[in-house]
Amino acid sequence: MSSIKQEKIRNHYDTIADTYDTHYDHHRGRNYHTHISNHLINSLPKGRDLLDIGCGTGLFVSKYIEHGGHGTGLDISEKMVVKARKRCPQCDFTVGVGEKLPFRSESFDAVSSLLVFSYVKDPEAMLAETYRVLRPGGTIALCTLGKKLLTAGIPALYQIGEKIKVKHVVMKDFGEYYYNEKEMDKLFTDAGYADVSVKWCSFAHIDMIDPLFNLARKIEPFVEKRVPSLAYNIFVCAKKAE
Repeated sequence: MSSIKQEKIRNHYDTIADTYDTHYDHHRGRNYHTHISNHLINSLPKGRDLLDIGCGTGLFVSKYIEHGGHGTGLDISEKMVVKARKRCPQCDFTVGVGEKLPFRSESFDAVSSLLVFSYVKDPEAMLAETYRVLRPGGTIALCTLGKKLLTAGIPALYQIGEKIKVKHVVMKDFGEYYYNEKEMDKLFTDAGYADVSVKWCSFAHIDMIDPLFNLARKIEPFVEKRVPSLAYNIFVCAKKAE
């Protein structure tokens, strides 16, 4: 990730750290975040040592440790890390980026990342680092926006939103890249991971109006199972060999 892009992302999330949780502290936000979190939690080992990359204010870490274990979070924004430490004082949080993890090799049993991977400019470096810090037999799971017709116009929308100064938690032009199934499978396989599983999830989006969101939630399980082409988040789970 270029230093200019890193600084832009850091400044944005430092600026919105105090209001970030309000994005998820309502009916749609709570359901949206819980839905994608559950995809990861159901795939990760319970009660173990977790590293969450792009941890934000510690929302996912706090959900993971409800099942026991210990959480460590990493985020590019110091102010988000401060918020995370207040949310989960029993966990560890530090400032950093996924492409250069400040941890010893084989330190974690599980690695997670929610809605971050599309921002990463050097995904190969990040996956090499996650592989390094995972213990043998460890699991990585991540969820991020995927490459679909529904998401194709999002970067342009973010560029417009930034130019007209729309105040939104995530509406910033960070030069995201969205992946499809083949690209994700290749990235993880090339990094050395085994048992790579790639699937589509999410149909109800946090920014929908309530009536539409409620309808989308009702049919979301059907969409994910029967019509995954309509889902917009891509979920990947893989293991490091024993």
